[in-house]
Amino acid sequence: MTDRDFPDGDRIKTFPFPVDRGLSGVGMRIGPMGGRGPWHAHIPLEGVHRIDFHVVMLFDAGPVRHMIDFTEYEVGAGELLWIRPGQVHRFSRAAEYRGTVLAMQPGFLPRTTVEATGLYRYDLPPLLRPDAAQLAGLEASSAQLEREYVDTVTLPSGLHTAVLRHSLTAFLLRLAHLAAGSTEEEHRLDETTFTRFRDAVERDFATNHSVSAYADALGYSRRTLVRAVRAATGETPKGFIDKRVVLEAKRLLAHTDLPIGRVGAAVGFPDAANFSKFFHLHAGTTPVAFRAEMR
Repeated sequence: MTDRDFPDGDRIKTFPFPVDRGLSGVGMRIGPMGGRGPWHAHIPLEGVHRIDFHVVMLFDAGPVRHMIDFTEYEVGAGELLWIRPGQVHRFSRAAEYRGTVLAMQPGFLPRTTVEATGLYRYDLPPLLRPDAAQLAGLEASSAQLEREYVDTVTLPSGLHTAVLRHSLTAFLLRLAHLAAGSTEEEHRLDETTFTRFRDAVERDFATNHSVSAYADALGYSRRTLVRAVRAATGETPKGFIDKRVVLEAKRLLAHTDLPIGRVGAAVGFPDAANFSKFFHLHAGTTPVAFRAEMR
């Protein structure tokens, strides 16, 4: 689902990376939280909004409540939030955000680094709680990245950008290790199976809700797919698909003025009544009530 699928006024407003706020035009920004940081001046921070760039917030104080994809997370000192492109989120009105914020434009890092750091692992939770040693490593890596970022005079522009990419990669590798946790060798096959399934669902969830159809398309037995998805997420393939459908429906309900029937059609329910029943079953409220709550 993209913004182009709907006419103006009936689409999810997505804010791009603010290139004018980065030093020397590089595709990243890092610095203290506070003010508007890496956000556009006109982004409604205290309203639900969506961005097309990565944001990592490392907190020095808390607690702070922050909504990401309609789940409220309470974040304390020494904890992180990782918001990925396309996710919707909302800042807390009452909280003061303190710490370091990193924003990164998609495409700033090469593809091999993107894959190694799991930048698009939407199945992983946004809230990360490092232990003392992990936090120390992340803070040191973040501080080094910020030093390189603000140093625009000791290196030529091209070399400065290359150093930033290396420093950013080091930080993201630590972050990815924390997010994914330790992985045992015998689980690698299941992880590969789940990764292919996850990518297929992300591509086709609006038209395909069938576990068997995904298994056939990927060349796995249903049993293999069930085992892999359960090992990676703790839930069934059907539960994983339904969760993604509900998330997209929530995004459209919160962000657009599309009629309920068109929201349902956009996520694979041509019958509005069936969509309302499905949404109520999984979200615990009706589409109309959810939209009213978000407005």
